[in-house]
Amino acid sequence: MTDKVLFAIDSDSKGHGVATVTVNNPDKHNAFDDDIISQLTQTFKTIAADESIRVMVLASTGKSFSAGADLSWMKRMASYNYEENLKDANALADMLYTLNFMPQTTIAQVQGAAFGGAVGLASCCDMVVASDKASFCLSEVKLGLIPATISPYVVSAIGLKASRRYFQTAERFSAAKAQQLGLVDEITTSEQLSAQVQQVITTLLANGPDAVKQAKQLAMDVAGRPINDQLIQETSQRIAAIRVSPEGQEGLTAFFDKRPANWQSS
Repeated sequence: MTDKVLFAIDSDSKGHGVATVTVNNPDKHNAFDDDIISQLTQTFKTIAADESIRVMVLASTGKSFSAGADLSWMKRMASYNYEENLKDANALADMLYTLNFMPQTTIAQVQGAAFGGAVGLASCCDMVVASDKASFCLSEVKLGLIPATISPYVVSAIGLKASRRYFQTAERFSAAKAQQLGLVDEITTSEQLSAQVQQVITTLLANGPDAVKQAKQLAMDVAGRPINDQLIQETSQRIAAIRVSPEGQEGLTAFFDKRPANWQSS
């Protein structure tokens, strides 16, 4: 039996780990079921707890990024009662929450179609690098359903106005449109997709490890908050603290000494 979730870690000369999590269910267009959701959740939690890993790439095999929910799983869910459906939905919600709040930088590598819950996966990642052949669809209403568990992350990624449209129409949209909406960060050819992701990783690893982690948390912590005395004090305290931290001191000293910082390759 083929493993449906693959997990590998590569490290550079400085010991910076890059994890790649690959959904490996190409015969079903990488559709996910309760088993794959469970495996992804556990894998994300394992990576989140590993401080040696700085970046995680979420990828898949075959032509499609993911078709969303597996048809056999959906058929089973149709026979579930409310309590069973709630338990099932909570498992998916836990997986999405875990991915969204991972301390590492997360990159979705989208090579093809991303439908339903797969749009949620992409929305939970910090960055999305897509092939020009990729497409996206919030397809739930075609089945008389709604994109409920993924909705907080999708709305955060593409905004309320676009969500109101695509939640209701289930229109398929291109990578270029997804980039306009803010879901996709970079578009490249299928042949250059892996290389483009690697370029982003190289850029990330040149930056201070703790600073990158704190910068991600900072963006999430200040989003949507009023700019008041409390927020001003909080952000001032954060920059003061990191300036006097070992990493902050090393970064500033290296800059003025015109040398690489100790986390950078020479």
